[in-house]
Amino acid sequence: MSSLRFSLLILGLLQAVSLISPSQSLTCTSQKFTNNKLYEHCADLSQLSSYLHWTYDSSTSSLSVAFVAAPAKADGWISWAINPTATGMAGSQALVAFKDSNGSMTVRTYNISSYSSIVPSNLSFAVTEMAADSSGGMMRIFAKVTLPKKGATTVNQVWQVGPSLTNGVLDKHEFQPANLNSKGTLDLLKGESTAGTGGGSRTKKKNVRFLLSDFNNNSIFSAYFLIIIFFTPTVI
Repeated sequence: MSSLRFSLLILGLLQAVSLISPSQSLTCTSQKFTNNKLYEHCADLSQLSSYLHWTYDSSTSSLSVAFVAAPAKADGWISWAINPTATGMAGSQALVAFKDSNGSMTVRTYNISSYSSIVPSNLSFAVTEMAADSSGGMMRIFAKVTLPKKGATTVNQVWQVGPSLTNGVLDKHEFQPANLNSKGTLDLLKGESTAGTGGGSRTKKKNVRFLLSDFNNNSIFSAYFLIIIFFTPTVI
């Protein structure tokens, strides 16, 4: 009888582990930065194998971010933006990282007033602490922005990757579904990123690796029930 109980216990625990919510198994939680920066939240964004790390300071209406993505080609570019007025690219206030003529990573700001006018320009809100680096085929943008609307709890975000630059000018990105759908909403209070179309991006508190809440109710019940059976003496 004891061997049967032990087998049931092991099976129950295996079931519990297998039912850990996929939303908690995120790539972003394993990412580390050479500058040792830490962020409160992170998200595996829904398109373009991109990731966002962020910390929101409500007292100053500021947002510290790290955006991580692979450029479309080795000498390409990556971009992360806030759009204060709409949900698409037009109107976006963008941070763009790429390698300059010396091969060093740099960040430029682009106020994308229209699809035909994509040139370096000041943003409509303050941005500081801009930096960029690259390694392992990934590029990273770091910055701190003052949100365009004081007290805002959500922002429209847009991100993109491109293949190259010509004479310092960004070449067009592809127009595949992944490129066209790389947008969504960032909830600063809940720490959630939602895709503009389709399913939401998976998000998590950056500094939390494993919690009991990772298990759903069924897995908790199964494990608990079988543990009770295993440790309850048999009355003969």
